[in-house]
Amino acid sequence: MSDRPPLDALPDPMGLAFAEARAAAEAGEVPVGAVVMRGGAVLGLGRNRPRALRDPTAHAEMLAIRAACAALGQERLEGCDLYVTLEPCPMCAGAISHARIRRLYFAAHDPKGGGVEQGPRVFNQPTCHHAPEVYGGLREAEAAEMLRAFFRDRRA
Repeated sequence: MSDRPPLDALPDPMGLAFAEARAAAEAGEVPVGAVVMRGGAVLGLGRNRPRALRDPTAHAEMLAIRAACAALGQERLEGCDLYVTLEPCPMCAGAISHARIRRLYFAAHDPKGGGVEQGPRVFNQPTCHHAPEVYGGLREAEAAEMLRAFFRDRRA
């Protein structure tokens, strides 16, 4: 008998990331959410909180990575996967590399601020010592609409 839970009992990591993004939007923050998982277990959750924490580094990915590191009691997240609703910026991509995240899954691409498949493409740089497997565009339309609605409401 396996010690792994049945597949239907595993959390939906991208669904959790979207829940975090919605909570960020309700708090007046840009709606981005992130989840760190390993072996079907949630190790860290994060949502954008730079305004609330008065911290420009309080991006969803950074907070999820910090929580996962605290849960494991270490600075490396080898074997862990990160799910996020928006392509990580260069700062977050650097943190993902330093944390040794195994796989990165993201929803919407970010042509203006992305650092993975847009902009500086951090993982493709010769100075990048660890690059995760990257899977972008998961539930992209849903994430893009959430972001558009957030900024549309701010301009109204």
